[in-house]
Amino acid sequence: MTVTTPYGPRTGTGPVVMRLEQVSRWFGNVVAVNDVSMTIGPGVTGLLGPNGAGKSTLIHLMSGFLPPSSGTVTVDGEPTWHNENIYRRIGLVPEREAMYEGISGWDFVLANARLHRLPDPKAAATRAIETVDMQSAAARDVAGYSKGMKQRIKMATALVHDPDVLLLDEPFNGMDPRQRLQLMDLMTELGANGRVVLFSSHILEEVEQIAGGIEVMVAGRHAASGDFREIRRLMTERPHQYTIRSSDDRALAAALIADGSTSGVELGVQAGSAVLNVQASDYHRFARRLPVFARERGIRLYEVTPADESLEKVFSYLVNR
Repeated sequence: MTVTTPYGPRTGTGPVVMRLEQVSRWFGNVVAVNDVSMTIGPGVTGLLGPNGAGKSTLIHLMSGFLPPSSGTVTVDGEPTWHNENIYRRIGLVPEREAMYEGISGWDFVLANARLHRLPDPKAAATRAIETVDMQSAAARDVAGYSKGMKQRIKMATALVHDPDVLLLDEPFNGMDPRQRLQLMDLMTELGANGRVVLFSSHILEEVEQIAGGIEVMVAGRHAASGDFREIRRLMTERPHQYTIRSSDDRALAAALIADGSTSGVELGVQAGSAVLNVQASDYHRFARRLPVFARERGIRLYEVTPADESLEKVFSYLVNR
């Protein structure tokens, strides 16, 4: 897949905004999405949650494939359900491989270009196929494609009409490491060019690398929103863990133990050098008092590193609390 996309900055006036307001969706007695409100602007956003959390249902609601049982889903104020104008602004890469396998990749992408009534469907299809680096396999039937190739041709169909909003459900499934990196580059560039790019994924490392923000779904509900580091800082009910390197770990440890902001202080060794492992029970007080203690005692702080501020740990906490 090419790293540089021919899809330049979007031409619309003003930033595109997708908004969900008190959205619920139920199937009989099963509530798949429960009273979800979120606002998603330009850039790359990761949609996280365990299996059964409602991620795919939410993406189908956003794309206009499902009507909300209650609430509204809009793009720039226009509803996504039963709105032909909005369908032209949204591209969808579904997780399921419901594809016409008896036709070639080229015909599949070209058919989507024609469905959107593009002025030059062949040029649009060529551009989309080149963007996902599928030129050499475009003439082959989709039935003979590998999982990763099917993912890339689905990406081409979603891009063919140059949408303002790109929704991807587990887009990295079946891709090899090189293809995943190239898709990540493509998504990053599309987001940087003013498009809304929202994707679900269970590969937290990749979400951490490219998502400017995350939306977390747990049991059909919206559990958290924003940059995952900021979400971690807002978790005041959970102790924060830090690794500290200083010029006098013992003196600093004694001061922290005597202070009410910590619930655990331990001297340790990391990468061959002494460290102080601290569990801060009162994050805000700890952040204020640490530099004061160091200054009063003439201690130099070489490093203060959060030990639990990774997306994996944030996600695990939100899911299990």
